[in-house]
Amino acid sequence: MQFPQWVVDRVVARQGCLHPYATLAPSRTAFVIIDLQNYYTQPGYLGECAQAPSTFGVVNRLAGALRAAGGHVIWVQTSADGADQFWSHHHAHMLTPERSARRLRELGSDSEGFKIAAGLQVEAGDDFVTKRCYSALVPGSSRLDEVLKARGVSHVLIGGTVTNVCCESTARDAMMMDYATIMVDDALSAVTPAEHEQSLQNWMLFFGDVLNSEEVIARLQLDAVAFAAG
Repeated sequence: MQFPQWVVDRVVARQGCLHPYATLAPSRTAFVIIDLQNYYTQPGYLGECAQAPSTFGVVNRLAGALRAAGGHVIWVQTSADGADQFWSHHHAHMLTPERSARRLRELGSDSEGFKIAAGLQVEAGDDFVTKRCYSALVPGSSRLDEVLKARGVSHVLIGGTVTNVCCESTARDAMMMDYATIMVDDALSAVTPAEHEQSLQNWMLFFGDVLNSEEVIARLQLDAVAFAAG
């Protein structure tokens, strides 16, 4: 992603460089893939982001590269089970009654909408985490922090949909919990290009790094080379 010069200037002034992570140690890196479920990616569902399927190839390629290097892949899925109770404000005031009922039905754990979308390459060694609200790391939402700590993860790569809601919410919390956090530009999607770009600009200004998948893979390979040389 090409950032406006004013974003570049402010980031460099704050941290001394545009991209702070020259290499990524695979064993301490996790690719956290958020909400690439039927509900958020397929036609006919309330939560569809039409751009999401175009990222599937990138997600598969980056996940494969990280697995091969010894890193961790974590699939995060939203469930609406009981959301009208534990997230009552959202369902009662931020959704119409019709939309609330539809979300509860289409995103229940037993529904087709909950499932990971076809075309995504899931492997037996991957982790799966179910979350209850936008951020997977807000207290009570999921066990993602527990999984990351158990794997010895220090660096988190964020992909999935949508960029400016669940992905950004989880990424912000990860950063503030002291994980080095990178939003992977071409592994993310939003309803409109403007939302995607504005989210990543704000993220870059204050929270963490933005790289594309090839830049991430290059950093994984550079770390492997450095490890072999050392």
